[in-house]
Amino acid sequence: MCLTARRRKLNKFRFIIFLLVLVVAFNFTNIVKLYYPMHFSDQVFKYAAENDIDPYFLTAIMKTESGFNPNAVSPKDARGLMQIMPETGEWIARQINIYPYHSDLLFDPTTNIRMGAWYIANLEDEFAGNKIIALAAYNGGRGNVTKWLQDNKISGELSDIRTIPFPETKNFVSKVLWHYRIYTWLYDRQ
Repeated sequence: MCLTARRRKLNKFRFIIFLLVLVVAFNFTNIVKLYYPMHFSDQVFKYAAENDIDPYFLTAIMKTESGFNPNAVSPKDARGLMQIMPETGEWIARQINIYPYHSDLLFDPTTNIRMGAWYIANLEDEFAGNKIIALAAYNGGRGNVTKWLQDNKISGELSDIRTIPFPETKNFVSKVLWHYRIYTWLYDRQ
């Protein structure tokens, strides 16, 4: 291949790269929104408002818990978008007057989001609005979190995340907070 043909090919390659960089730069938020969609936004905003919680926080939990799959079931039998355990769902249903309750309701997106939003609000109320502690309780159990607080294993500070005794809960809290930052950045500025 002659030198001129190589230069043309290299220039063509550079031009394509330049165009790709421009496309990405001018559509960056739209590209990121492909990975951070606002599925079930009507229900999320409705139940977040009813429970006075941040809709992007609720969305970040859903993304982390189920990847927006309303039929998700964990190995421990947590169900639906917010991955609510059937026993927890039964308790929540009594608190917010969902009758009759059966665990298959946890697969209904509207019911699951309604219950999850109430539960997050309940945990935030119990733990003085501390999102880190509320998330740890949501994943690791409120009894465990209360014990960790009493034993001074955690205090609710961002730096405490690495000291959460349950690796799954530590990972969950970190992921939700990361997703929450991105959702807030993407959607709260519109």
